[in-house]
Amino acid sequence: MKGIAVITGASAGVGRATARELAARGWGLALLARGHDGLVAAQREAWALGVPAIAIPTDVADETAVEAAADLTEREIGPIDVWINNAMCTVVSPIEQLAPDEVRRVTEVTYLGAVWGTMAALRRMKPRDRGHIIQVGSALAYRSIPLQAAYCGAKHAVRGFTDSLRSELLHDRSRIALTMIHLPAMNTPQFSWCRTRFDKHPQPVPPIYQPEVAARVIADSIGYRRREVFVGKPTVKAILGSKFAPGYADHVLANEGYDGQMAEMPLHVPRRDNLFEPLPGDFGAHGVFTDRAVNDSPYARLSVLWTHVRNAIERALSSRGGPFALPTSAQE
Repeated sequence: MKGIAVITGASAGVGRATARELAARGWGLALLARGHDGLVAAQREAWALGVPAIAIPTDVADETAVEAAADLTEREIGPIDVWINNAMCTVVSPIEQLAPDEVRRVTEVTYLGAVWGTMAALRRMKPRDRGHIIQVGSALAYRSIPLQAAYCGAKHAVRGFTDSLRSELLHDRSRIALTMIHLPAMNTPQFSWCRTRFDKHPQPVPPIYQPEVAARVIADSIGYRRREVFVGKPTVKAILGSKFAPGYADHVLANEGYDGQMAEMPLHVPRRDNLFEPLPGDFGAHGVFTDRAVNDSPYARLSVLWTHVRNAIERALSSRGGPFALPTSAQE
């Protein structure tokens, strides 16, 4: 076994795909999410691949529950080597129609969930001076879009929090690695269960990628000291556009950002969402846009290749007494 990885939001979508990818590579897993059915299914998939896995029903907005999940992980299957903060939720709505409790909930899950997970990981990794914390970010952590203000704000906040922590780890000369992986539009079940104010089915803004693209990059990034990884060409375009032509991007999104998030399919009425309570059933990794999603990204593969090349250079420098050190047990 390579080590122990904790994944939040592990019952569906990118978290579920990442659990499958890491289990296939020999990682023991602690799977955290609210939905019981998806968690149990993810656990059984890991067992079928011959690795230990525990399913821990957890609302990451509750810092006490996150801390308890970390304790249970180390008691049951061993020291945590990797912590992957992936849990999220969103509301598709104009800002003036958002209710305060909706904004609070999106912030508590998407932002504070990552904060509580990071702090739980640090409490265990710091004394051992090793480990890897991975924040699953988004192009929307750099370039906000209309109708998802609460989610975009939370993703921006995760990036700000992570940058502060990175400087602190450098100050402490810590061997803990910290990476933020920014994703493009993914074909996950969230678009079938997120809360919306519209009468059309929400969709990821095309082009759309299968969650396995993200899962492979997350798995390939473990053990490498990489600050940020941008998955897919659309992510790079969004981030560069936000840096060099933010006003132009504002106008493009004003014209295209509404229709781009609406699929040509009606909603089931009444629509159930998972904002405050998980929905029953196992939703798996994929959403309803498989026929429009691609399962490969040349840019993502190039990004991973560059990570490996950079790691080889850093290892060479480290062997000559340079300042670089790779942190996780998977690399030691």
